[in-house]
Amino acid sequence: MALSVVLFVVSATIHGGGVDDGADAVLGGGGVPPFGATNVLVLGSDKRSADTKEPGGSTSGPSRADSIVLMRFGGGKAARLSIPRDTVVDIPGAGRQKINAAYAIGGAGKMAETIESFLGIEVNHVIEVSFENFPELIDAMGGVVYRGGCVVSRINGGFRNGGYTLRLRAGKTTIDGKQALALARTRKNDCNPKESDLTRASRQQKITQAMRSRVLSPTGFVRLPWIAWKAPSALVTDMSGPTLMGFAAATVAGGSPPTRILKPTGAETLPDGGAGLVVNDEAKRRAVERFLGG
Repeated sequence: MALSVVLFVVSATIHGGGVDDGADAVLGGGGVPPFGATNVLVLGSDKRSADTKEPGGSTSGPSRADSIVLMRFGGGKAARLSIPRDTVVDIPGAGRQKINAAYAIGGAGKMAETIESFLGIEVNHVIEVSFENFPELIDAMGGVVYRGGCVVSRINGGFRNGGYTLRLRAGKTTIDGKQALALARTRKNDCNPKESDLTRASRQQKITQAMRSRVLSPTGFVRLPWIAWKAPSALVTDMSGPTLMGFAAATVAGGSPPTRILKPTGAETLPDGGAGLVVNDEAKRRAVERFLGG
């Protein structure tokens, strides 16, 4: 156990410091995890793999946020709030757009600023999931056990376009790193074309729970040194090694609270003709109240 802690802190120190400079002016405050409540914004982007052949697929330059989740842990609090990427908001300095555009406009800092303006929730820290290294973290765990319905999806155009094709049968399946990443990113499921971003958020919650279960299992205990070494490399964050370790401890102590979704109350047509989702003030107020209450 002591070796795992040392490996975690050393790895976090080596891989830390990758959040964009603009985030420093926005982030801060909050408690000291695991003793005080801390709000952490977890982001994933929609950047394509470098060898994709998908028409129009971007492999460099600004990318939009693919997943947006607020987490509140520490000080006896435990809450998660997922914000659908198509939610329409006023992005400071950029006008009314879908919230995922904030990441392309100004990185994690602009996204944190937008969320603070939209919901009134202070963002203390940011974690950006590295899609390049996330599969290695899952593999370090020996895979995770996922329970869910049938999924057939083609990420970044599928195998034929340099992407990844995922096929999972309904029921319980042990999935590896590449499968877990593809599952988390799946938006269009050929097994159930009627699925929405709300379904996707539910799948991501199941993956998070599966990861937690694996870490706390006998298999996870044996593999803990490998997990501790790989975890920081899968995350880009403003948190130092000890702070990240404290937050990780807080999430374990906090259990597995349900990931609540900021549910839309209507739709809006944007100036460019695109359709987005809107959330009225009362729905936002209730969501924020539940989140802060932990």
